[in-house]
Parts: sequence; structure tokens; C-alpha cells
Amino acid sequence: MSQKRTGATRATVVLERAGVPFRLCSYLVDFDAAPDYGRAVAEALGVDPARLFKTLVAFADDRPLVGLVPADVRLSVKSLARAVGVRRVRLASPQEARRLTGYVPGGISPFGQRRRMPVLVDESALDHPSIWVSAGKRGLQIEIDPAELVKFLEARTVPISTG
Repeated sequence: MSQKRTGATRATVVLERAGVPFRLCSYLVDFDAAPDYGRAVAEALGVDPARLFKTLVAFADDRPLVGLVPADVRLSVKSLARAVGVRRVRLASPQEARRLTGYVPGGISPFGQRRRMPVLVDESALDHPSIWVSAGKRGLQIEIDPAELVKFLEARTVPISTG
């Protein structure tokens, strides 16, 4: 994948500095008007929603972490709790997610976050030659090899999605 330097965000700067190959893709979707923003973004990009991954912030007990799941499914908090060995996991509020990542909801990238947190990626990511994740702002996505994403983020791949 070739890199494209327009539309720099913290996420793209971090990837460029590390020499991680990616492709930047822009789209137009009204965050407030879309009933299912992830699916709307996938449609705008012309990609299968199973290949567009949402970046979600959660708390395992009081420890924040990041989960990446496809846009066509939901994060299973039970599976996430099992994966990290706790009894309960809750999703962060939009305000908590913004404070921890430095990104606005709908534009939260797994790269270049304000606070380094453990990252768990749904294992389905590895079924694809490339996946899309937010580039750090609404209207911009990164296409990346899922193995590169996992390696760079030192993430774990686990089954954390549900229908």
C-alpha cells in the first residue's frame, strides 16, 4: 500500500514516522444524521462493513482498553471480559473515550492515541488482506494490512464480536 500525506492527523503522523504502510481514504457521511455510522462509512467507501473496524474504548474493571470490531457487528463485552480475565467490562462514555484518546467519537483511531492502552482486535480482521480504521477524524479512514496493525499496536487478536 502506498502512503498519501494529505490530511495528516496524529494517527497518520505516527504511522509515517514508524514506516508502516497504509493508504488514506476520505469519505462524506453526516455523523449526526447516520443511524449506523459504521455501515454508512463502509457504504461511502464502497467496502464490505466486515472490513471496516470501529475503535471502541472500554473499561475492564477500572482499566481502560481498546477493542476493534467490524462495523457490521457489536462488541461483546462478555467476550472482552473473558479475554482480559475480568468479570465485567463496560463501554466508555463518549466523553471518557475522547479524554483517553484525544479523538472525537466517530473519528477515534487506534493509532496516535493520547494514552497508550491495551488493544484487542476481533480475530476476523486477519481474514482480510486489508481493513479500514479511522485515521483520527471523521471523514478519513486508513486502509492497512491487519497483520501490520496488530504488530504495530502490539495488539491481541481474540473473538470479541457478536452478531
